[in-house]
Amino acid sequence: MIAVSSAVVAGPVAAEPTAIPPAPVIPLPPELDPGFYLPPADVVAATAPGGIIAVRQVTVADFGLLPIAVDAWQISYRSNNSRDEAIPAVATVIKPRGKSVEPRKLLSVQLAEDSTAGYCAPSYALQHLSVAPLAGQIVAPAEFLFAQAALSQGWAVVVPDHQGPNSAYAAGPLAGRITLDGIRAATNFAPLEAGPQARVGLYGYSGGSIATGHAAELHATYAPELNIVGAAEGGVGADLGAALRMANNQATSGLVFAAILGLAREYPDFAAYLDQRLDPVGKALSAIKSPLCVQYQSALLPFLNMIGMIGSDGDPLDDAPVAAMLADTKMGKTVPDMPMFLWHSAWDEILPLAATDALVDTYCRDPGTSLTYTRDHASEHIVAEVVGGPAALLWLKDRLDGIPAAPGCTISDAGTMAATPGALAFLGDSLAAKFATLFGTLLGSH
Repeated sequence: MIAVSSAVVAGPVAAEPTAIPPAPVIPLPPELDPGFYLPPADVVAATAPGGIIAVRQVTVADFGLLPIAVDAWQISYRSNNSRDEAIPAVATVIKPRGKSVEPRKLLSVQLAEDSTAGYCAPSYALQHLSVAPLAGQIVAPAEFLFAQAALSQGWAVVVPDHQGPNSAYAAGPLAGRITLDGIRAATNFAPLEAGPQARVGLYGYSGGSIATGHAAELHATYAPELNIVGAAEGGVGADLGAALRMANNQATSGLVFAAILGLAREYPDFAAYLDQRLDPVGKALSAIKSPLCVQYQSALLPFLNMIGMIGSDGDPLDDAPVAAMLADTKMGKTVPDMPMFLWHSAWDEILPLAATDALVDTYCRDPGTSLTYTRDHASEHIVAEVVGGPAALLWLKDRLDGIPAAPGCTISDAGTMAATPGALAFLGDSLAAKFATLFGTLLGSH
């Protein structure tokens, strides 16, 4: 185990991959692996944000079944919560085995964990022989295909467990810090070949957009030394209050109720408020849903009257503990200092289009903003990532290749983003590269 206890950001970890111990062949979820996921508090506090505490090699796989021929490690590192208190964090860092000119370009991929249990975290769900895909976490393994498209380009990838050690789903300021510190850790891990000056991109959709958007907004003040050249976020969770109102009594309320549970884990005043105000049905649902991954969170007991479960003389979203939490998690407090690519389904049934429109309007009031925003009219929430993800990665490729983004704001409506010039070719090349690995071709070897 590689240990770092320092008052400054840890320097590059120069160990060869073969010198780093492997994780157990049968991976353990965080709940059963506290030695790695929960290092001693004094060690965490003595380490600078992004400093590496421990590293181990892992085998990543498609849906826990088919190992992928890449080099992968889990990194335990220090981050901060939204109150700037030291917390442990974990990220999976991955390098293709094809050749690359150093430093490698790096893509930080924030997967939509959208769950309230540790075994749903990407670091466990992406491992070979993980049972998470069978236990309801199929979103993270499915979205991992986008990370593999990045690997096929020869880029390195870092996938943070951005919900933190308490699975604080939807807590954006927390997720943003964990994401930025994960990039710090990745760029200081020499075997990844993405050094401190490497160009870095951010990618996230839906729950992953929450982490991505807040990381982009926090970059200038929290981790300005990172060379982040672009951020792509889709199905944007810009305003959780608006999402809650839209989902109330609707089919998507099960998923949004999970976000309420996650937020209570990061905001103590909000947790105390719920403990006092939530009715017996709400408390029972909290107990039932707390240990579940995204698929069961979404499917179990939809059409919930979430607002009605909270006893209040007026609108509970206006009560001080709720309003403070919603204000802290709302995007748009600062304008990101890197080019942005945003997209959203015009018919999104989970995250309201109007909130993303309002966020874009806020960003675009700044004359220095570089932003491309597309509303897709032939999709709903899930399809929008399938058709928009390749266009986002293609846009990120230009930024990582050093091609400047267009200044100002470009806002458009598309019949389908699948028709974005070059997107289908990029998708086809990525799928071909992935298919070729079945016959021994190294991912990212072109």
